[in-house]
Parts: sequence; structure tokens; C-alpha cells
Amino acid sequence: MATIAIVGTAAALGDARSPASDSTLGPTAGLNVDGQHNYIWDTCVTTFLHYNIPLIIFGWIVAIIL
Repeated sequence: MATIAIVGTAAALGDARSPASDSTLGPTAGLNVDGQHNYIWDTCVTTFLHYNIPLIIFGWIVAIIL
């Protein structure tokens, strides 16, 4: 069971870096309207901080519990 939690977490993390992922399309939908879009800070860093880190923590806790 713990292996399933780890593999599921890895799959979700892999999808988070996909250009067509829901976690990337939402935040970047209107960022380039003003021409001041900084892809790394506006997309990669925010996705990492608000999606990837909590997902890693949650997956690790689930793997430990199972």
C-alpha cells in the first residue's frame, strides 16, 4: 500500500510540471496580458511552493501511515 502512495505522489508531481497540467494552466492563463510575465517566478516557483511541497508532505505521511 505504501508503494501505491509513493507512485501516486510521483505521478501527480510529474503531471504538475506538464505544460498542459491543470496546476500550470490555471496560474498562467492571464499572466502575459501586460507583457511582464516572468515564467520561472510566476509559474514554476509558485507551483512548487503551493502544490509540490504540500503534495510531497502529504504523500510521505500517507506512505508512513500505510
